[in-house]
Amino acid sequence: MRDFAFIALGSNLGKSREVIRRAMERLQGLSDEPLVRSSLWETTPVDCPAGSPMFVNAAAGLRPRPGETPESLISKLQSLEKEFGRQPKKVLNEARALDLDLIAFGKEIRRTETLVIPHPRAHERRFVLQPLSEIAADLILPGQTKTVAQLLAEMQPDAAMRKI
Repeated sequence: MRDFAFIALGSNLGKSREVIRRAMERLQGLSDEPLVRSSLWETTPVDCPAGSPMFVNAAAGLRPRPGETPESLISKLQSLEKEFGRQPKKVLNEARALDLDLIAFGKEIRRTETLVIPHPRAHERRFVLQPLSEIAADLILPGQTKTVAQLLAEMQPDAAMRKI
């Protein structure tokens, strides 16, 4: 799975479970192989405005089509977010119908104004690592020395996080 791109999905606005499932169906259209999908997880909002609704999070792995780059894939992910009703941010980490984060694209590393991969905080976030561990437990994110499973095992438990 080292040539896969991994995407974290999140939603806390509207019918989040349905949104995540529909988004995964759309992601399948970007993959050269069957999409690898995690379970859905209900998670507590992190660094969000007070009173934010709970999130539904998941992770997906896809094999990029020939010629796909991290930049072209992130553009497609942003277009998909807009199709699902994503509006330009007014408040940092506000509620949203769909959030798609490119966590990793093979071993690629990017640090540009428009794209940072691997995602700079993925290794610190249980709501990313928990679903990702279901589909890529042995993945070592570029720049890290531990697997997703090892990173997850070192985190404090979150009693509010549950598989749904």
